[in-house]
Amino acid sequence: MQFIKPGINFDFTGKMIKAFAFSLTLILISIVSLVIHHGPNYGIDFAGGTLIQVKFAKHVPIKGIRTGLDELGFGDSSVQVFGDSGNDEFLIRTSKSATGNGALSQKIITTLKKSTGSTLKVRRIEMVGPQVGKDLRKKALLAMFYSLLFITIYISGRFELKWMLSGVMAGALMTAVYFLSILDVSMPILITVALIVTLILFWFLNLKYAMGAIVALIHDVTITVGVFSILNLEFSLPIIAALLTIIGYSLNDTIIVFDRIRENIKFKKKLPLAELINRSINETLSRTILTSATTLFVLFALYFFGGEIIHNFAFAMIVGIFVGTYSSVFIASPILLAWRNKA
Repeated sequence: MQFIKPGINFDFTGKMIKAFAFSLTLILISIVSLVIHHGPNYGIDFAGGTLIQVKFAKHVPIKGIRTGLDELGFGDSSVQVFGDSGNDEFLIRTSKSATGNGALSQKIITTLKKSTGSTLKVRRIEMVGPQVGKDLRKKALLAMFYSLLFITIYISGRFELKWMLSGVMAGALMTAVYFLSILDVSMPILITVALIVTLILFWFLNLKYAMGAIVALIHDVTITVGVFSILNLEFSLPIIAALLTIIGYSLNDTIIVFDRIRENIKFKKKLPLAELINRSINETLSRTILTSATTLFVLFALYFFGGEIIHNFAFAMIVGIFVGTYSSVFIASPILLAWRNKA
């Protein structure tokens, strides 16, 4: 199915500098926001502590809830409305890791009923120790980093037939990161340095297709995390799942365009590289837009009708699909042209 007429020729490569400047601005804003907020707003999964979801039979003031929490020893808790305000449902987060779900649940019901004057139900209690949260953060970062390196092997092997070179490079980087992580080096700093080293190696080893794909994926993940930081949304395990899904989606879109570029390089050798890349992007544009649009229809349905539990996951996916589609067209492919220009 095509809704864009064959032969259309939008000048994507001509907008390369503006696109790079726009993306760099978004990345810088994301990094500044993360620095200001001292990283993402980690949920219970990563920060450790206790999450309590309660539903009251009638409207109660948050002040009354806080009074009860003080009596329970949860004075440092945050209280926020869960779902629509008319539901009288709240999420309570505290940095303390409580024990004994059954006893705690009954204690919460008794104390909050007394402080608010309303009966209530405890919907759920989730508890994660601080060490468990730290381990989960570490494993989440390693999962994303290793996925990027495996993508490097695939892209380099498929498009440049450099399976051995990319495999040795990725293996060395994974081994170095693993052993340094055992030495308790700060994981965010370690992963950042490892990614910078990876990009430098791409440059010197002439892995241009892998360079384009990985830069686009780093671009997508950074901006998505930056949006969560700017809006101060909770960063939890489902968001990691969303980021890994975004990586896969964006990579698939990029590979489609790269395949068309490779085909056109074989059969249209006389065309200048800029025109060839531009034509390849235009030839796959209909497929790119249709795939993104149909995916977004599902995600918007999840966002609006899927309930609060899946709300942030759907939002992360929506942001990621928009950014991933943009990067496949304006970042990954034009990097091949920028590479030729540097040579």
